[in-house]
Amino acid sequence: MMKKSTHFKIILIVFICIGLSFKSSNTIPHIDKFVVVLDAGHGGKDSGNVGNGYREKDIALKVVLDVGKRLEKDGRFEVIYTRKSDKFIELYERGNIANKAKADLFVSIHCNAHRSQASGTETFVLGLHANKENFDIAKNENSVILLEDNYEANYDGFDPNSPESVIGLTLLQEEYLEQSVALASLVQDSFTKSLKRKSRGVKQAGFVVLHQTFMPSVLIELGFLTNNREGRYLNSKRGQSDMAKSIFKSILDYKKSVDALYTNNVQHTAHQEIYEGIVFKVQISASSRAIETKPYNFNGLQEISRIKYGERYKYFYGSTSDYLRIKRQKKEAEKEGFESSFIVAFKGNQMIPLSEALEANTVSN
Repeated sequence: MMKKSTHFKIILIVFICIGLSFKSSNTIPHIDKFVVVLDAGHGGKDSGNVGNGYREKDIALKVVLDVGKRLEKDGRFEVIYTRKSDKFIELYERGNIANKAKADLFVSIHCNAHRSQASGTETFVLGLHANKENFDIAKNENSVILLEDNYEANYDGFDPNSPESVIGLTLLQEEYLEQSVALASLVQDSFTKSLKRKSRGVKQAGFVVLHQTFMPSVLIELGFLTNNREGRYLNSKRGQSDMAKSIFKSILDYKKSVDALYTNNVQHTAHQEIYEGIVFKVQISASSRAIETKPYNFNGLQEISRIKYGERYKYFYGSTSDYLRIKRQKKEAEKEGFESSFIVAFKGNQMIPLSEALEANTVSN
C-alpha cells in the first residue's frame, strides 16, 4: 500500500536510454523466448491496501493474469507468474523466481492509496529516494517482510525502517537501471496516450522486491483505490482490462526496441576487448560478515577479492580490463552456483556504472 508520492520525475529519451543500457547489460535477450515474470503484489494474509473497500491483492492479480494471457498468445514470449491465486509469496522468493528463470523482464503490479483524493498512475524503478516521501513509499511496501517467517535471515539484517538499509539496495540493480527506466517510461506513456490516465511519472525508490531481481525490473502503481472515481474504475472489469492491455503494449514496444538494437549491434568476435583504465569484476555475493577469500569458501573459485561498503562486504571474482574475458568469468561463476552474479566496473578505486565504462573506447580488439 502506498501512502504518499512526490513530483520527482526522471526525464529521458526512451530509445537512447534503451540503447545505452542494452550495450551495458550482460543479459542478452533469449533467443527462443523473451521471458517475462509477472508479479501480482501482495496476496494471502497480505491484502495490500483496501481503499474504499477494494482489495489491492485481488485487483493486482486480475490485471497480472490478463497481461499474462495476452503475452502467452504471442509465441515470442514465455510468461512466469510469482502467483496465480490468492497466495502469500515472500518478497525474496518473488525475486528468486525471476532469477532462476533468467528472465528478461520483471514486472510487479500494485495499487496505490492516500488519505486524500490523490489520483494517477506511476511506475517505480529501484534507486535512491529523492526525499523522505519516496522513502516512506518504499518503507510501506517493504514492511511486508515483517509478515514473513525468519525474515531477518532471508534479508541479511535488512531493516525496512532504516534509510541506510535501503540505500544499500541500489548498487546491485544499477546495471539494469537504464533499461528499467526505459520500460517504466513506455508504461507511463501508454497509460497517458492510450487511456488518458493521469501520470505521476517515473520514479525511483528502494523497493525490496526490485532489489531481489537481476534483470530490468519495474513496479507499476495502477492508480489510487482511495480515490472514489479511480477506485471504482480499477475495481471494474473494464478498468482492469484497459490497464492490462496498456501494460501488454508497453512490453511489446520494449521488446521491439531491444530486438532492433540487438539486430544492429556489432558483435565482437575477437579474443580480447580491452578498456584502458577500467577494471571489470564479477560480483558474486554480499554479506554482513567478512569471509576469508579462499577458494573453499567460494565453490572452488580463485581470484576472489572483497570490498567493504558501509556495514556490508561485497565479494568479486576476477579482475581484468578485458570485457570479453570477464563475461567468460561470469559464466564460470554461474556454473559454480553463483547464478545471480553480475559484472561491475571500476575506474581507479571507484565503482562506476557499467554503461559508463563501456562507453570508453577499447584499445585492443
